[in-house]
Amino acid sequence: MDGVSVSDIAIGIDLGTTNSCVAIVENGSPRILPGAGGALTTPSIVCVDERGNLIVGHQAKRRFLTHPQDTIYGAKRLMGRRFGTPEMEDIQSHFFYEVVEGEQHEPVIRAGGKEFRLEEISAVILGQLKDAAQEALGKRVDRAVISVPAYFTQRQREAVRTAGEMAELDVLRVINEPTAAALAYGFGKRDRQRILVYDLGGGTFDVTVLQLYEEVYEVVGTGGDSFLGGIDFDNRLVQHLVERFQSRHGIDLSQNKVALQRLRDAAERAKIDLSSVEQTQISLPFLATTESGESINFDEVVTRKTYYDLTKPLVLNTLKIVERTLREAGLEKTDVDDIIFVGGMTRAPLVSEMVTKYFGKRPRKDVHPDEVVAAGAAILAEAIQSGKAAVTLADVLPVSIGIGVGKGEFRKIINKNTALPTQKSQMFRTTRDNQTGVAIRIYQGESRQAANNEFLGELRLRFPARPKGEVQIEIGFAVDQESILAVTARDSVTGKAVEAEFQTETAVARERYRADQILGEQQAGEADATAAASEGATADRGGGDRAPSKSGDADAPTTEPPTDEVQQEVGFLRRFLNNLFRR
Repeated sequence: MDGVSVSDIAIGIDLGTTNSCVAIVENGSPRILPGAGGALTTPSIVCVDERGNLIVGHQAKRRFLTHPQDTIYGAKRLMGRRFGTPEMEDIQSHFFYEVVEGEQHEPVIRAGGKEFRLEEISAVILGQLKDAAQEALGKRVDRAVISVPAYFTQRQREAVRTAGEMAELDVLRVINEPTAAALAYGFGKRDRQRILVYDLGGGTFDVTVLQLYEEVYEVVGTGGDSFLGGIDFDNRLVQHLVERFQSRHGIDLSQNKVALQRLRDAAERAKIDLSSVEQTQISLPFLATTESGESINFDEVVTRKTYYDLTKPLVLNTLKIVERTLREAGLEKTDVDDIIFVGGMTRAPLVSEMVTKYFGKRPRKDVHPDEVVAAGAAILAEAIQSGKAAVTLADVLPVSIGIGVGKGEFRKIINKNTALPTQKSQMFRTTRDNQTGVAIRIYQGESRQAANNEFLGELRLRFPARPKGEVQIEIGFAVDQESILAVTARDSVTGKAVEAEFQTETAVARERYRADQILGEQQAGEADATAAASEGATADRGGGDRAPSKSGDADAPTTEPPTDEVQQEVGFLRRFLNNLFRR
């Protein structure tokens, strides 16, 4: 905002799969800030219109029905993942927009004739929330704490940080969503208690057990499934309705994107209705057309029992994760004092009934499931910004980290639920004569097979040739409070070490963006000088592309001139991040 002084405040952002929210601490209490039209939550949806402009939030959601292939939703599920995995292929099957493979083997979205990295889409949403905060406060905002699912991996957390930086936000901290919810729940309380946060949102499920005493929030166990959320509940109902229609009329609605999106929208509304009524009617006129040109309407009554039968297995899956998380923390369900519900899906009566039956007690009703995460993120943002030790967070590593060893196996170095920050090292010896180096492949996951876990990167170490077993290699792992990993490898012959915070494709995207900012400022100055010498002259601002070394490569990065393709991408990114949003 031009002419407005830099603010001494920081905001908290809940970057959700289906909806996002922004909050601030004001007069000692968290407050949710309204977005466009006064709504307190913003749909995490971006649409590319006919002119290539990006439409965000509620307007984008309204265009979803008529332009499904150009509307990007659920992008958070794809963030930080690698293209071509079975999980990716399953996710893609439920999206209308096209997902293609990027240069770094990451998923790239193609919509409206353009390609977008996942970080760019999230940056647009974050930029919208930032603008809403500035509009509500009348001050410039450039600092934030952003929440992520507790079960997000290193690569996914890195992607969220990158998105924040692209939105010109100084990301003070990435906080786990259940931890943020616990912060909001415990704010101002002095009770000593153990709580369980059950977070079932639009795209992910998290469960976290915390010990609260005064201003200390200690995570004792966490678990989750980043492929389980409200979208999956909708998919179960949509698939049922598609099958019913096909059995009656012989027409497969899944082959018609516009018709399928109309049905998906109706299914979402029916799901909400069934939270308060026993049955609901879905009526969609002219949903399909026969080969002879006759229009067919869709009319179907959906009962709560039918919906329960379709989705009960999903709720059972969440309770299995709850049980496993408690067991890993050495706890029984009777050790939990309170259950906190987070996420819109916790409003479903089926979820409340099954969780109540499992624990033998009802979840708390005094927290807002859609707003509590943003409020907690704002509390932490205020604490960091003010420099006051108002809260102390003791989090844990959500997913084990280790290395690939012989026969494709995975050896854990730091186990899941280890208190953070932490560091650990292990010694290894060379396995053959005259060996001159090792390639250390880093993974994150729980499977014994390395290939089934998330590949984070590779660190290469070279040393003089020696007989087998004479060279000792020390590999050190350090994980900070945000679950960000740094790895060091040192050999016993030279004593030299190589280290890296893994350059995933998200880090590459961030380095490109930073290089563009520097070159853009330089070229902007050149353009100003040219304009002063010749009135009306214009200058192109090309983007810079610094190509960093591959993950773990000991070689230094090389600098190359920007390509036309990168210039076009960066130019487009700069345009839509400079408030090219339609509210």
